[in-house]
Amino acid sequence: MKQEHHVLVTGGAGYIGSLLTAELLRVGYRVSVVDSLLFGGESLLGSFHHPNFHFAQADVTEPRAVRSALPRGWPTPEAIVHLAAIVGFPACQAVGKQVAWRYNVEATQRVFEQANDLGTKRFLFASTYSVYGLSPDGRPVTEEAPLNPQSLYAETKIAAEQYLLEQGDGVTAPLIFRFATLYGISPRTRFDLIVNQFVLEAYTKHELIIYQRGYSRSFVHVRDVVRGIMLALEAPMEKFRRQVYNLGTEEGNYTKDEIVDLVRKRLPETRVFYKDLSFGGDMRDITVSFEKIRRELGFQTELNVDDGVREVLRALQMGLIRDPFDARYRNAQFIVQ
Repeated sequence: MKQEHHVLVTGGAGYIGSLLTAELLRVGYRVSVVDSLLFGGESLLGSFHHPNFHFAQADVTEPRAVRSALPRGWPTPEAIVHLAAIVGFPACQAVGKQVAWRYNVEATQRVFEQANDLGTKRFLFASTYSVYGLSPDGRPVTEEAPLNPQSLYAETKIAAEQYLLEQGDGVTAPLIFRFATLYGISPRTRFDLIVNQFVLEAYTKHELIIYQRGYSRSFVHVRDVVRGIMLALEAPMEKFRRQVYNLGTEEGNYTKDEIVDLVRKRLPETRVFYKDLSFGGDMRDITVSFEKIRRELGFQTELNVDDGVREVLRALQMGLIRDPFDARYRNAQFIVQ
C-alpha cells in the first residue's frame, strides 16, 4: 500500500504543490504539506479532509520547520519535494538579494539538513531552466551546458543546486529538476506566467503588449510537471541521486510570437503591440533539450501549449476564477519582509 509511503511537500499550497498534493493523495500516498500560506490556503481545501493529508503552517527558513510539521504516528517521509521559494525574477527583484537568498538558498540548505537527519531517502528540488540564460550558438541546451544566470532568481537557484550536489553522497539523495516555463490551471493558478497571462489579457482587454519580441522560451504544462515529479519519486535510486534533469519537451520550445499566434487562434480579435524594452531582469533567449529525462525516466509530456490556452480560456469564460487580477494569482506583488 502506498499509504505507508509518506511524501512531504514544501510549498504545497502553491501552483505546482497544490496539484501535486492532490495527485499524490489520489494514488495512495500519505502527504504532509508545509507552507507559510503567503498566497492563502484555499488551494488545499479539496485535500483538507483526506485521511492521508496533513498540513502544517510553517516558514521553511526556520531551522525545525520540517521536523515540527511531521504528524505523530506517521512513518518518516521517504521523500521531500522542496517547492517552497521566492519564485520568478520579478518576485526576487522585489524582495531584494538578502531575502531571496534566505528563502531560495539558506532555506534549501535547512530543509535538506533536516531530511538527512530524519533519514529521508529522496530530496527533489525545484530549479529552473533560467540557470542557462542563453543558448550558445542557438543550439538546445543540455544539462551539461554552462550556467549563465541572467537574474537574481537564477543566481539563487544555481547556489542551491551547487549545495545539494556537494551534499549528495549522504543518507539523502538529491535530484534537481530544471523546469521549463509553466502554464495551465491548478488549484492555485498563476497569471504572471507568459501563456496564462497572455490568455487573460487577450480575453479581458482584447490586446497584448509584447516585449522581447522573437525571444525563445521553453514551456511545459503544470500537470506534466506533476507527472514528472511522480515518475522521479518511483525511479530507481541510481537515476535519482545527484541527477539533474531538464523537465519539459522539445515541442514546448516557442518564440513569443508563436505563443501570440496560439492565443490569437482562440481569440482572433486580439490586437498586438510590440515594444522594445530592456530591463534589469530575465533576458533569456533559449531553446532546451529534454532528451535526458526521456531516455532515463521515460518521461513524455501529454499536453501542449494549445491545450493550455484552451484550458485557461475555458476556466475564464466559465467564471471559475472570479477575479483573475487579484494579487493572490501573482508571485511578484507579494513582498516578504
